[in-house]
Amino acid sequence: MIGTVTICGVGLIGGSYALALRKAGFAGRILGVSSARTLEAARQGGVIDEGVTLEEGIPRADLIYLAQPISRILQLLPAVAALRAPHALVTDAGSTKSVIMRRALELIPGDYVLGGHPMAGKETRGVEAASADLFQGRTYVLTPGSAQTMESPIAREFAGLLEKIGCGVILLDADTHDRAVAFTSHLAQLASTSLATTVANALGKPELVQTAGPALREMTRVAMSSYDLWRDILATNQAEVLHALDQYIATLQNIRGAVSQGEAESYFAKGEFLARRLRGDLPNSSK
Repeated sequence: MIGTVTICGVGLIGGSYALALRKAGFAGRILGVSSARTLEAARQGGVIDEGVTLEEGIPRADLIYLAQPISRILQLLPAVAALRAPHALVTDAGSTKSVIMRRALELIPGDYVLGGHPMAGKETRGVEAASADLFQGRTYVLTPGSAQTMESPIAREFAGLLEKIGCGVILLDADTHDRAVAFTSHLAQLASTSLATTVANALGKPELVQTAGPALREMTRVAMSSYDLWRDILATNQAEVLHALDQYIATLQNIRGAVSQGEAESYFAKGEFLARRLRGDLPNSSK
């Protein structure tokens, strides 16, 4: 039974998870481990019940939720492993899974490790941006540490809480997750960043940006994301990201050739199909 949750990293994701738990009716205690400024803001905003140190919060937890940047999660795992109660489930919200899962499984029995990645976020960061509805309608990937992880009552309870806060839960192994998100998330970020960079370099005069319509605004929205967040993601999934970029560059070259020949219609059709599927306009089947 999950009675106490300790969230390490009470920022956008950790804070939103806490708020979502409360909204879903969770009656247990929520502890936060973060900077003094963040903990004060989280207490004032009703995000957590109590701010604690790592040494205070980990032993008290039934569920340990690691919501820091990937490099920080990796740094904290040895201490988390040493301090956790034997029954406590350790999960994380890192955007890549293979590196985190390998390190966690070196330190913690696999039955008590359940990697996670909520496919949700904003361009803004910090507990002030946290929202109880951030996870609503979003996919939440879980990467179990062993074949038995999801058979334990605490893991099933955690997955049930995710469904209560509005997530669609799917199970993947860590490597499959990282291959998939290299295309669905990491490539999308780099495409937006590269588009914004290309336009900025090409236009030269700032006033020419006024010619931009809604399409450019929509396509460059995630270009506002901080590199501080993405540094760890790109470093820990580099091979898969480079593969995705190679595929994207090859497609751009093919489209360039098609445009020069006046034959780009098939690319528009395939692009429209995926865009409509993402928006729920088409059944989830391959064309």
